[in-house]
Amino acid sequence: MRTTLTLDDDLAGVLAKRARELGISFKEAVNRTIRAGLGEAAQRRTGAVPKTVPHSFGFKPGIDLDKLNQLADELEAEAFVESRRRKTRDSSRRKRSRPRA
Repeated sequence: MRTTLTLDDDLAGVLAKRARELGISFKEAVNRTIRAGLGEAAQRRTGAVPKTVPHSFGFKPGIDLDKLNQLADELEAEAFVESRRRKTRDSSRRKRSRPRA
C-alpha cells in the first residue's frame, strides 16, 4: 500500500541513520520500526494481577480528622512567620556589620 506519512524531523533523522547502519532502505526501516512497536503493544501481560492489600494506619487519639486542613494552614503560617523573622534578622545583621566612617 502506498501512503503519505509526515514524520517529525528528529524521528526521520533517527530512522535514516538506522537504515544506513543496517544497510536497508528508509521504507524498510520505517516498516520494521512500526512492526516492532505494534508487536510490543499487542503482547498481553502474563502472570497474576497485583493485589492491593489495604492497611489502616489510624490516627492518634485526640486528632480531629475534620480539622486536618486547618492544621496544615496553621503549620504553613508558622513557617512563613519564621522565614520572615529570619530574613529580618539577616538584613539587620548586615546593616550593623558595615563599618562607619
